[in-house]
Amino acid sequence: MPTWNEINAEISRIGKPDACDRVRAKYLSALERRVDRTVIAYYSGFLQKKSSDGRAHPESAITDLDMNGFMAVVHNVPRDRGLDLILHTPGGGTEATRALVEYLYKMFGRDIRAIVPQIAMSAGTMIACACRQVLMGKHSCLGPTDPQVRGHPAMGVLAEVDQAIIEIKKEPLKQLLYQQIFAKYPPAFILDCERSVAGSRDMVCEWLATNMLSEEENPSVAANATVANLMNYLGTTDHAHHFLIDKCKEMGLKVLAIEDNQELQEDILSVHHSFIASFARTNAIKIIQNAHGATWSPAVS
Repeated sequence: MPTWNEINAEISRIGKPDACDRVRAKYLSALERRVDRTVIAYYSGFLQKKSSDGRAHPESAITDLDMNGFMAVVHNVPRDRGLDLILHTPGGGTEATRALVEYLYKMFGRDIRAIVPQIAMSAGTMIACACRQVLMGKHSCLGPTDPQVRGHPAMGVLAEVDQAIIEIKKEPLKQLLYQQIFAKYPPAFILDCERSVAGSRDMVCEWLATNMLSEEENPSVAANATVANLMNYLGTTDHAHHFLIDKCKEMGLKVLAIEDNQELQEDILSVHHSFIASFARTNAIKIIQNAHGATWSPAVS
């Protein structure tokens, strides 16, 4: 398996404007031959591309614009042998995520596997939960599926409301303190948080129960138990909490360790290194690509 440095050197040796594209296509094709399934990579440059305040660039998140990319790379690929979807993303919009998943279901059915070479957080984890299986390495992670509303953690806001009720019952004077806290929220903000949390929970539960956990004795019960772990606000450190492979298995997700197949591991990590090298060498903020040469890649200055 070539390392990141070796793949970076391979791109340099080609020395052409499309060198990054060529190298990614080479390793995607190798992976598709290995698995004998259609392979599509959805990669965000969130680890490299930062906004002026040091945060991940907002365009690196899952948005409705991504549907254009998926439509471009799904066109003319085989749809009758299953899909392996490689995910590397910080997450993004819940409804954009719903639209992407439902589109992929229509194109490929439910025979979709998620491959997570490194990180698929938040809405990226939701996409993984919509698949029938997740392939992860020892270094890979998923994350909490607690939605963010107007930049605030919806579950954190609701936990704060619950805590306020408890404390005010014990000490009524604390009502003055919490009035000041909640005064900063705009109208209907708490209701929006409740709606967002309920909608995210129902969405992931449905996907799990009808696909990944459909063969469980009681799929709905199993799905709710898994989502309870994914949305355990008090049981995580923050929105970027990392669920490593053993924790994902413990939560009930159907996970395959890529280390169990050395050749598959090498092909997956070669794809990963080629995408990360591309972000380091170009102004691409996101790359969606299939193994047949189709690429969609918006850029930032």
